[in-house]
Amino acid sequence: MSHFECRPGTGRGGLPRFLVGCDDDESPGSEDGGMRSDSEPRDGEEEEEEEEEEDPSSERQVVVGICSMMKKSKSKPMTQILERLCKFEYITVVIFPEEVILSEPVDKWPLCDCLISFHSKGFPLDKAVSYVQLRSPLLINDLNMQYFIQDRREVYRILQEEGIDLPRYAVLNRDPDRPEECNLVECEDHVEVNGEVFHKPFVEKPVCAEDHNVYIYYPTSAGGGSQRLFRKIGSRSSVYSPESSVRKTGSYIYEEFMPTDGTDVKVYTVGPDYAHAEARKSPALDGKVERDSEGKEIRYPVMLTAMEKLVARKVCLAFKQTVCGFDLLRANGHSFVCDVNGFSFVKNSMKYYDDCAKVLGNMVMRELAPQLHIPWSIPMEAEDIPIVPTTSGSMMELRCVIAVVRHGDRTPKQKMKMEVRNAMFFDLFEKYGGYKSGKLKLKKPKQLQEVLDIARQLLLELVQHNDCEIEEKKSKLEQLKTVLEMESSVNENQYGHFSGINRKVQLTYLPNGQPKASSEEEDSQREGPSLLLVLKWGGELTPAGRVQAEELGRAFRCMYPGGQGDYAGFPGCGLLRLHSTYRHDLKIYASDEGRVQMTAAAFAKGLLALEGELTPILVQMVKSANMNGLLDSDSDSLTDCQQRVKTRLHEIMQKDRIFSEEDYQKLAPSCSLSLVNSMKIISNPVSTCDKVYTLIQSLTRQIRKRLEDPKSADLQLYHSETLELMLQRWSKLERDFRTKSGRYDISKIPDIYDCIKYDTQHNASLGLEDTLELLRLSRALADIIIPQEYGINREEKLDIAYAYCLPLVKKIQLDLQRTHEDEAVNKLHPLWFRYSRGVMSPGRHVRTRLYFTSESHVHSLLSIFRYGGLLNEEKDEQWKQAMDYLNAVSELNYMTQIVIMLYEDNNKDPSSEERFHVELHFSPGVKGCEEGDNVPMGFGFRPASSENKEKQTDPGSLEDLSQDEPDRAVLIEPISMQKRSPLIRNRKAGSMEVLSESSSSSRASAYRLFPSCSRQSPEMKPSGLGFEGCSMVPSIYPLETLHNSLSLKQVDEFLTAVCESGGDTNSKTLKSLSALFDSKSQQSLDSYAQEESASTPSHAPRPRPLV
Repeated sequence: MSHFECRPGTGRGGLPRFLVGCDDDESPGSEDGGMRSDSEPRDGEEEEEEEEEEDPSSERQVVVGICSMMKKSKSKPMTQILERLCKFEYITVVIFPEEVILSEPVDKWPLCDCLISFHSKGFPLDKAVSYVQLRSPLLINDLNMQYFIQDRREVYRILQEEGIDLPRYAVLNRDPDRPEECNLVECEDHVEVNGEVFHKPFVEKPVCAEDHNVYIYYPTSAGGGSQRLFRKIGSRSSVYSPESSVRKTGSYIYEEFMPTDGTDVKVYTVGPDYAHAEARKSPALDGKVERDSEGKEIRYPVMLTAMEKLVARKVCLAFKQTVCGFDLLRANGHSFVCDVNGFSFVKNSMKYYDDCAKVLGNMVMRELAPQLHIPWSIPMEAEDIPIVPTTSGSMMELRCVIAVVRHGDRTPKQKMKMEVRNAMFFDLFEKYGGYKSGKLKLKKPKQLQEVLDIARQLLLELVQHNDCEIEEKKSKLEQLKTVLEMESSVNENQYGHFSGINRKVQLTYLPNGQPKASSEEEDSQREGPSLLLVLKWGGELTPAGRVQAEELGRAFRCMYPGGQGDYAGFPGCGLLRLHSTYRHDLKIYASDEGRVQMTAAAFAKGLLALEGELTPILVQMVKSANMNGLLDSDSDSLTDCQQRVKTRLHEIMQKDRIFSEEDYQKLAPSCSLSLVNSMKIISNPVSTCDKVYTLIQSLTRQIRKRLEDPKSADLQLYHSETLELMLQRWSKLERDFRTKSGRYDISKIPDIYDCIKYDTQHNASLGLEDTLELLRLSRALADIIIPQEYGINREEKLDIAYAYCLPLVKKIQLDLQRTHEDEAVNKLHPLWFRYSRGVMSPGRHVRTRLYFTSESHVHSLLSIFRYGGLLNEEKDEQWKQAMDYLNAVSELNYMTQIVIMLYEDNNKDPSSEERFHVELHFSPGVKGCEEGDNVPMGFGFRPASSENKEKQTDPGSLEDLSQDEPDRAVLIEPISMQKRSPLIRNRKAGSMEVLSESSSSSRASAYRLFPSCSRQSPEMKPSGLGFEGCSMVPSIYPLETLHNSLSLKQVDEFLTAVCESGGDTNSKTLKSLSALFDSKSQQSLDSYAQEESASTPSHAPRPRPLV
């Protein structure tokens, strides 16, 4: 007799494959089941291979037997997982042939140390139980419990005993020996089962778990009939039937129908501390299976709640099934288990295959290596407590990561402002509740249609009555009409055909009309209230922006324990396993802008190695934080301070002279290096604007010329833009930038820079002349206008920052506080046991909060950290270096990041200020076009703290990291950048690249996270930093450490002070606003103010929905 043995070998392309054949007199346990390299002997090299196998020093192997029907053991998921399992050095996999299982007695079955066996149709479970009794292998899934899993009554009984929530149910047993369990009364819209009443809709399930013919019965008010579910056949999983009567033969479970949102959640455990969850379209919805372009059923990623994680643990332990699948129904704010399937694998998820093999392999080796005297050590992966060395030399546990990130690369935003006074606009403002807060945002198709109708009506009246008193400018009304009509319905009276996620209208109440921008406009000012209408369109996330976000998400994993290795190469990244082992508490928030939400979804896709389209990821994983101004802001509803700053800024930039010393003091009181450099480039602002205007005229002429060329008729630009659309946006800028009086509208400079940056990066193939010069000049202007619009001096910057991001600051403080409070809570829970032999625990976790937002919030939050009084740069050398670095940063570009990391030192007293340690990091985001070599450089990610040079290493540290002070001269050398970095992932498997800081040293304490370098640097292992290095995101600047020696108390007190100062400012603003409205509106505004303050107080209790 012979049996099949599966060993890792190398097939075509060096991929692992299974070999067949092992004679009876061979001992499978003596063969090398570890991972082999691509240079191993192949055909024709058998003699060398035999010599290797006969080596007496070869180690004892753990033999893992696979005992199941061939259809299961040869399935794609099983094959993928076994290939990975064989990569363990001491594991050999043996698959029991189906004919042996069915025909041979169990004493003839192959020997194994560990058995993976499970029931499916035709499998002789009794024989498998006998084999276990005979050989006593380590069981991955208990076999006796699999009898219970085949009976839904037993499944529900066990779930109930474990206290797991189920739908309300009753069992109808049609058993002649138990007539008391067969009482069924059927009425038109309900049934009564053994005294329990179930109103339609209800569910009828056969008691045999192998019978998938589940029926759902509908009430007559909904049309009656039933939906009949069955095991998938092609593209169908259920059909509707007009039959309303329940089945009269067989035994069934009757249960309440749970109103889900049309999705079922499938949960797959690998041991009690790991679960993968995904949602699918409910088969009860319409019976059509959603499939992707490859014909696979579409499944959406799902994040389990804390209670659902506990349920997964309970199910796995109660049924003694390490690998176990079960179904969850989410309804009415609760989760209910409705089915337990036993042994079940996820399909088509490389990340799950990696994780499953990793967890199973470690589990097997942990149990059997000591018994078999195999020299295997428990790997320090993310299964263990997430402890990493800090830059101060102590070993601390990573507890919290908070990141505020700007969205990715987008199409040019376009905007038009107009002051309106017509009664129809005021009626619209009141209709949608604008008076409650003084501002209104209209995005829905019906709302945009109403604005379009008003514009059409006013234009019609202007044509019919030239002398009518319509104050709105005709040109502005025409533009409003044109933009709203773009891609809308051909039928003017039909609603709902706006492709409007990137198109919106904002209305802001102006009690005294729009303030004059200059003294020339004084005569044209008119008293009385008006509305500022701002129309915005464009600003869609580009494919490049999606790639940037996804790559950054992948690279972000490197900050977590176990972040070594290639992005998703075996043995996998620690964060992914941390996430799936329930110990990654992740929440992702995004503002309501489409580009921001899609950036968040793409980042999540990269961070968690998700697959498929962004839309389902967005729906399932990204929370819209449009509440209390957490991440959304109305940048056109300016505070008094912002209006004053803009007016002053515009006056300085309108002077036709070379900047004087007084101008330098007015514009750059902080002597910011980036501002001073930009002012030197500009020299004379009006003269520079003249040059910019001339270059724009030249650009529009070139585009028109291209349009006249027949060869360019069908030319497609980046992201499906046409030459006509390109000409439209540049012509609009040409019209708007220079007014009829000859003065320049400085507010258009950011838009000009936006457009030329986009075209330089994405449409360079057009070969338009002088684009780089236009980019250089407009960037210099924008580097003054954009940052200074958020305040020129310290007081203004803080005042404006409070208006934008005070709710976000409070939320960050809450995140840090809650992480600290979780420690005490978790220790009280009986399930949160401490670690033993590396066993995973759901009690210890890393909290991650990701906030995706726009430029205004990033500028404002950075202003609060820079100018809010966190540290005194005169007394703190590291903070002074950080401020010098930030002063040299000219632009907070796409994907700018502000990152806060919280660590806990478990060796310190819980009440000690040294117990919690905070680090603050920053990256200015995407590298600009033609940036050159004069980019500002910081001191790397997590450099050794200079303040800890003389401190003793804590007892818990592995080594004294404080001696790793970086060579400053080396670190400040500029990294050579690619001028046009392709957004291509580094494919080097099994390693990440870091920059060598010194050829004479093999250790480094500061290095680039996400280095954006064009050269590949030698591989290094920085000692004691918790991860081996970081992969390259070519277009994004590295993360730089601003400070790494902050205490939690220090940060908490700072944030409290900020909230109190900002709260005072906001309350004054609200009081001044409230005086503007009549008594009717007064009540609404007061309630709005109370709502704001009540929902985001500076101290606990905090708003739970945000956590």
